[in-house]
Amino acid sequence: MIESFVCHFGEMGSRWGFNRTVGQIYALLVVSAEPICANEIAELLGISRGNVSMGLKELGSWQLVQVIHKQGERREFYQSRGSIWDMANRVFEERRKREMDPTLSLLRDIMMDEAANNDEAYAQKRITEIHDLLENITEWTQSLQSLSPEKLNTLMKLGSGVGKVLEFTDKFRPKKDA
Repeated sequence: MIESFVCHFGEMGSRWGFNRTVGQIYALLVVSAEPICANEIAELLGISRGNVSMGLKELGSWQLVQVIHKQGERREFYQSRGSIWDMANRVFEERRKREMDPTLSLLRDIMMDEAANNDEAYAQKRITEIHDLLENITEWTQSLQSLSPEKLNTLMKLGSGVGKVLEFTDKFRPKKDA
């Protein structure tokens, strides 16, 4: 069970912004009740101690692991940091910093340029639409991140019900002239 989870998490890690080995290290730490030393991680995953060290450094930069010092031990031990909700928030935040922020910055720079012709004016209009969408998504996810895990859980359970409420309210909204 643990092995298949760790393998799958490693494969998913590359889709979430870190490599397979880092994903496997993190998965192992998430499902381990006790902190684990780097040598034990290397042994359990069958990877080199150097790969473990680099993976732990990467996870540290994402603020997903914490170092634990045990009385009488010279080795450092590692465990996942915070709750599963904390993990999701950190991953979202890091992805925003690494992907959305640079994209939004580039789009803002392009929007500041003067369009030289109709093709550029059209392109700039579409780029503005992309910018506005990404800006709205960023604001929405940041507001979600400020909710408590309980409120987020409730919101997610509402699921498609939110869409139904919006459809219902649209029925009573005045129609715009076409």
